[in-house]
Amino acid sequence: MSTQSFIKAAELWLPSADFGVLDYRGGLYGPGSQMARVSADMCFGRAEGLPGRAWDDAVPIVLKSLTGSYFRRGNAARADGLSAGIALPFFTGDRIGAVAVLYCGEDDDHAGAVELWHNDPAQGKDMTLADGFYGQTAETFEYVARRTSFRRGTGLPGLAWQHRAPVFLPDLGRGSGFLRSDSAVKVGINRGLAFPCATPGEGTWVLAFLSALGTPIARRVEVWRAGPAGSSPVLDAGCCETEGLLGESKESLPAESGCITECWMSGLPTLTRAVADQPNRGAHQPDVSSMLVLPVLEGGAVTAAVALYL
Repeated sequence: MSTQSFIKAAELWLPSADFGVLDYRGGLYGPGSQMARVSADMCFGRAEGLPGRAWDDAVPIVLKSLTGSYFRRGNAARADGLSAGIALPFFTGDRIGAVAVLYCGEDDDHAGAVELWHNDPAQGKDMTLADGFYGQTAETFEYVARRTSFRRGTGLPGLAWQHRAPVFLPDLGRGSGFLRSDSAVKVGINRGLAFPCATPGEGTWVLAFLSALGTPIARRVEVWRAGPAGSSPVLDAGCCETEGLLGESKESLPAESGCITECWMSGLPTLTRAVADQPNRGAHQPDVSSMLVLPVLEGGAVTAAVALYL
């Protein structure tokens, strides 16, 4: 595949039996990865490193620099071409259930952004930018984003907030509901995926990925939603670099167990490096080799799942 995905790597950290530390439970990296080598035997206590910080803060974190920060694997990340990390904590009640970490690069042609939006109801009705990572070509877009706010139902973050569900916009041009379309066009950003992140505390958090044709969010993105009462989840939206737009077929999730089913049943993220062994059709497309599945939760129940194929 000629294009390089916006998300370059991912990993999963789960609590030990006594909930004392987060243990490494697998990662999706490129061949010869230094991150894979150094991470395998690591663990993080509460507030240690990026996974431990997300655990302690109990909210998503965008870490814009993996060197010169509290990130403990900076040399390995630099060797792998990874510049920024996004840590997503998942809780079961008040206890940590998992931390998923996504990594992005910062090549000269890396057009795109990852944004974390937040609404604190005690502060007002707007959702504002908590933090963001922007590639080398997105300076103009970052300037606008930091001066933008959204009400519930407006813009990509506001739509995810209103629907309490993932929102995928394949074309951020005019008429898509994306309020920063002019700025996006200037830097080549054309697709958006946003989803709410459940946290134990007050307020609403929405994570948004914005990517360009040359750097898609992932090689394939699928949004699975609950089907009619009692039926399997269905493929509702998404995009594949081979097939194009997804979701019109309303494909049902196969009965066989796989990463998406495991995520749906457990309410925790899952990943696999053996994507060809998965039962769903998307796993058998060319140019995909691994998959990360993130649950979208409301009231402790899974209402949707986002599958990212790398």
